[in-house]
Amino acid sequence: MIAALALFLSSAGALKAQTLPDQKETLKTLIKVNDFYMKNNPDCRQPSYVNKMRPSNIWTRTIYYEGLLALYTIYPDEKYYQYAYEWGDFHNWNMVRQETWTRHADNYACTQVYIDMYNLCPDPEVLRHAKANLNMLLNTPQVNEWTWIDAIQMGMPGFAKMGKLTGEQKYFDKMWQMYEYTRNQLGGNGMFNLKDGLWWRDADFDPPYKEPNGEDCYWSRGNGWVYAALLRVLDEIPANETHRQDYINDFLTMSKALKACQREDGFWNVSLHDPSNFGGKELTGTSLFVYGMAWGIRNGLLDRNEYLPVVLKAWNAMVKDAVHPNGYLGYVQGTGKEPKDGQPVTYDSKPDFDDFGTGCFLLAGSEIYKLQ
Repeated sequence: MIAALALFLSSAGALKAQTLPDQKETLKTLIKVNDFYMKNNPDCRQPSYVNKMRPSNIWTRTIYYEGLLALYTIYPDEKYYQYAYEWGDFHNWNMVRQETWTRHADNYACTQVYIDMYNLCPDPEVLRHAKANLNMLLNTPQVNEWTWIDAIQMGMPGFAKMGKLTGEQKYFDKMWQMYEYTRNQLGGNGMFNLKDGLWWRDADFDPPYKEPNGEDCYWSRGNGWVYAALLRVLDEIPANETHRQDYINDFLTMSKALKACQREDGFWNVSLHDPSNFGGKELTGTSLFVYGMAWGIRNGLLDRNEYLPVVLKAWNAMVKDAVHPNGYLGYVQGTGKEPKDGQPVTYDSKPDFDDFGTGCFLLAGSEIYKLQ
């Protein structure tokens, strides 16, 4: 019996060593990708110009800083902290266009990064505008403003983080009300199709809308935004929070559905149920799914034996096929809301914004690193 147990433990250890990437190599890849971005964007204050000028605290940049702070948790290089601090400080720790009264989730996505920075450096000024904007949202009755599923990731984690920071249930209550509306009521029946375990991007893609192959349209990155939001909320809310199990149930339902539609090469298509509609490797959705599944494994929500092969297949494919020698990321779909947007998506293609793809990749890689 003892000999059998020893053999089992030895085999398990060997399997782990064979399947998990070396931590040093994972970190090396993350640093290389982030260094490329910072080298090409040395001034974090500079606005983005894609058809028009946009301030640098829009949602695309917020996603990058989410990834950067995730990298900072495993490799606390001072330059990462300074790069994030200078960004927030330049914007006076305020929302897009200095509006502390914005209701648009894209414009208050930066709230969640500001709260993370406050936790690193508890200066009341860092938190002032973020708290004021969230308080405005929860003290007014509207719950029907996350009308596209990307908004769940842009808006919901800020409420969760503020609720944890203040200990006030009202933030958790408001985010549930807004999430529940998008999930169950938007467009008549909600955006979450429980039968398929995936989300329509917005009411424009509700049935009878179909993909060319007759399937429903489930946009990869849109589903990735929801998946990431769920784990970022679960990371913050207490174990006894009223709706914690509801979030867990949705996370598990999505995990099963996503596992079923992974490509043979490890990536996911931009259209999760129609590989013929602009099919091919795509990094942002894939990164967000890796982020979620790796987190789920690490936190005991997903079975390691079932999901680790999925995660590693995807991560290894991204590192091998999408990361250029200089750290540039290929196969990043640009901004949009459906498979045809931001095409073509190739190894050498350049998305319209160069920040959010890096952020998604850093989120994924930081969780892979923590799996050790």
